[in-house]
Amino acid sequence: MFEFCADPDVLRTFQWLSCYLTTGKHMGFYWSFLTVLTLLAITAPLALSFGFGGAMAARSKIAPLSWFGKGYIAIVRGVPDIAFFLFFVIALDQGIEYLRHQIKCPDWPDAIRQGNDFIVCTAAKMPLGNAPQWVHETYGFFIAVFTFAIVFGAFAANVLFGAMKAVPKPQIETAHAYGMNTRQTFWRIVVPQMWVYALPGLGNLWMVLIKATPLLFLLGVEDIVYWARELGATKTPQFTSYPHGDWRMWYFLALLVFYLAFTRVSEIVLDRTMRRLTRGQATAGGEAQRKVAG
Repeated sequence: MFEFCADPDVLRTFQWLSCYLTTGKHMGFYWSFLTVLTLLAITAPLALSFGFGGAMAARSKIAPLSWFGKGYIAIVRGVPDIAFFLFFVIALDQGIEYLRHQIKCPDWPDAIRQGNDFIVCTAAKMPLGNAPQWVHETYGFFIAVFTFAIVFGAFAANVLFGAMKAVPKPQIETAHAYGMNTRQTFWRIVVPQMWVYALPGLGNLWMVLIKATPLLFLLGVEDIVYWARELGATKTPQFTSYPHGDWRMWYFLALLVFYLAFTRVSEIVLDRTMRRLTRGQATAGGEAQRKVAG
């Protein structure tokens, strides 16, 4: 062992790797994992909120509200995710700049649309051209978060809408018989019980959301896919102090391990949550638990 550690070639290799793996770009690569986790931590509850609102709108007895909820679910679910991401991010960004342009530069003489170009005054840029780099990155990140929430909120709305309808009608009728109004029945009977029906679909949606995080790369955010491709590509001595061949396979292998580990942890948490929710419930899961306990 000591002879192995004292081998000059091994020591040089270890020293080279220790320096290579602690460069500034690699620090960016490591931080990008936190970017993905932050995206998930913000997007999941936000998408669930959009989904809950969409499901409530879809089941509303007010026709325009119901049309809006069902239209939101149908339109967003019917468009390929990547097409919606690329379209919505551009549309949202230009919409924000257009409103800022109307407020800050009302006397602008030229047209905003000039052929294929979208041109607004400097003061209307979002963010401003002289803003620090972290402002640009934060703005792009939250645009991406909002886009993810809109897309996955539509899928969550469809799941929750079905879960609300799956709550046994006799329980709702019993609540009305005890004098509860529609609002009380919804919040005290439907909402607490719908989660056991919604969790399988929401669990699948969570897994899809995890796998969709590499789309951040397409939205201009420097995520783990961006850094894996950047760092793994062939480097020559002319441009770097740490030349190497095509190492992308190893970087993407690290991403594979990360996503597999993360999804496995998610499966364990979802399974335990389902067992807790089905305890005592008149569902297949609850019946299975009662048989095991018996």
